[in-house]
Amino acid sequence: MSRDLTPSRRDDSRESPSRTRAHAPRIERSPLRQESKPTSHSPLETGSSALGITRPREAPLPEFRAVFHDRGRAYRLCGSEVHTLTALGEFRVIAMDDLAKHAYGEDREEARKDIQNLSRQGLIRQGTFEGPDGSALELLTLTRNGHRFVCSNRFLPDGQSTYHGFVKRKEANHDADLYRLYQKEAGRILDRGGRNLRVVLDFELKRKLNRDFATFGTQARAEIAARHGLQVVGNKIPIPDLRIEYETREGHIARADLELTSEHYRPRQLAEKARAGFSFYVPRGEADRLRRVLDQRELTAEILSL
Repeated sequence: MSRDLTPSRRDDSRESPSRTRAHAPRIERSPLRQESKPTSHSPLETGSSALGITRPREAPLPEFRAVFHDRGRAYRLCGSEVHTLTALGEFRVIAMDDLAKHAYGEDREEARKDIQNLSRQGLIRQGTFEGPDGSALELLTLTRNGHRFVCSNRFLPDGQSTYHGFVKRKEANHDADLYRLYQKEAGRILDRGGRNLRVVLDFELKRKLNRDFATFGTQARAEIAARHGLQVVGNKIPIPDLRIEYETREGHIARADLELTSEHYRPRQLAEKARAGFSFYVPRGEADRLRRVLDQRELTAEILSL
């Protein structure tokens, strides 16, 4: 989905960068379900959690259901449920099928149990949307209470933006695909020795750019873009769908700016994204079309299949 900077656009009100100290969980075994140490089948474990997320700074994830408190309410959660909450906080929207595949090693029954428990406690919301092929697609997001719970318990590193709620129904499927895109790209980064991955959605980049425009004005467009590792293309600042910041094997800070394209992209939009230096992830069967568009404009870009 093509998203460029529009300085007049309001910041996303669902983002909450604030963090408070965690409440130490009281571990107790649940009579309904006892778990062994949470297992992970994801290739993203090395240097990260099963979802590419750093573990909590102050409280270790429980082997059995633990009691966490937030504003007078008690929540009973196991480690895999905490990972699900933090992933939803990072990506805003995730498809149930993708969550089961990447976070539960294709164990849909285990994923379904966790989702039911989280829904029952009012921490996540489920929604049914029309998928690309017209079939029903089940998507997940945090509720307001779930978002507040993740932030107050510091389940994510300081500085990691978090989100909740379905924003625009027509964009929900595209936003959910970013979690799947992340899994592909994060695997490549980890294979090269990268670590300490951080998710940056376009919402966060837009907020920071708009803040700088309000301070320095549009005449500083080039300097503002450079400050955030972006480029000015045709008097615009193209913004990637997803940025992954990480530490290289040598200890340097690097980033991958990624764009998820579809057949609805116009050639001009694709060319702008290529000039901005983004890597493209495309659905199966769309790579040849993108290459033709770029070849006609004598542009090159990394093209990967989703």
